[in-house]
Amino acid sequence: MVKVESQNSVGSISRGANRDDLRQSNLSNLLRLVYRNQTISRSDLTTMTGLNRSTISDLVGELVALKLVTEKESAQAGRVGRPSSNVSIAENIFAITVVPRYHSTLVAAVSMSGQVAARVRMTTPIHPSPEEVCDAVEEGLERIRKQLKKSDRIVGVSVAISGQVDVRNNSIRICSFLKWTEVPFGNLLGERLGLPVQIDNDGSIACLAESTFGAGRGFSDIIYLFGGTGGIGGGLVIDEKLVRGYRGYAGELGHIRITDSKAVDSLGLSGTLEALVNREQLCEALGLDDPEDEELAQAILGATSQRARRIIEKKIDVLAVALANLVNIFNPQVILLSGFLQPLFQANDYSLLSKMRQGAVAGSREHVQIRTAELGSKILDIGGAQLVFQELLNNPAGN
Repeated sequence: MVKVESQNSVGSISRGANRDDLRQSNLSNLLRLVYRNQTISRSDLTTMTGLNRSTISDLVGELVALKLVTEKESAQAGRVGRPSSNVSIAENIFAITVVPRYHSTLVAAVSMSGQVAARVRMTTPIHPSPEEVCDAVEEGLERIRKQLKKSDRIVGVSVAISGQVDVRNNSIRICSFLKWTEVPFGNLLGERLGLPVQIDNDGSIACLAESTFGAGRGFSDIIYLFGGTGGIGGGLVIDEKLVRGYRGYAGELGHIRITDSKAVDSLGLSGTLEALVNREQLCEALGLDDPEDEELAQAILGATSQRARRIIEKKIDVLAVALANLVNIFNPQVILLSGFLQPLFQANDYSLLSKMRQGAVAGSREHVQIRTAELGSKILDIGGAQLVFQELLNNPAGN
């Protein structure tokens, strides 16, 4: 049985100013429902949109003609009458996702059906320049194209950045670990690839992915914390909407201050969560050099040396204080931990939860859940693809 995501999570069918506007709005919302559920029956589409069956039939037919969905009849055992028809998202439409790292760049192709069809890791110099990252992406895309079918279609590129991103100008304001400041990277990469490019903060991208397809699905108020190579980022979903703030910089949860420690984070702020809980310190304590997330997680969970265990426990304590502060401020339904924060929680969940509760006020802490993210190392691929597909979902007919 297909689990159907309701229309409430994608917005109601709007009543456009004229017939064409209304049709385009209905077409967009129908495609969003199919995308969110991946496969959904026509009867469910009729129920959730409130549109009549003939209108649904016409809209689905148009989406099939646009090669955005496929349709197949599915006989239901024991049911008399005409077989039901299931509508599925097309599997041959792809987004290219890019994640620059300290001395490598990850490039992947992700379909609208959520499948990572190809993924390559391109080595770059340490602290690569924007041009060097463009070189890596260009070569990575060439390799990926060879793995895709001729009928596959690439519709755009997303870039996940650990830093401040001006989403309005598609540029990077500050990316400390790459040592970039005020870089119009969207334009640079777009000119190289001949494809539309969108840039966003990695925490926002990951939050988008988990709230739609991962552990946050079904929750309206979410705090997401992501620990990665660039530090600790995050995202906020309040009343089912991703919070961006006045200029798009909301979600810098790693910079919340914890103590009066002189240790500074990537932006030079002292005593913050990011300053006290960082990936490099964990890697050094565990004897690892730029490991993949899975390798680091295994090392944290399997740590045996007294020094490593002491450092891990100290970071769990700091994380608990940060979570208590976030619970007090936002009163979320769920907090999702991802990246290297996930194995920290798993290493001693009892300690983290008990210390978080000690610092949180009763009303806010009573119903909050702490969960680990579900999408793993592919989270930025899945979230970045969502970013790319938004334009297609907003305007399926390309008008």
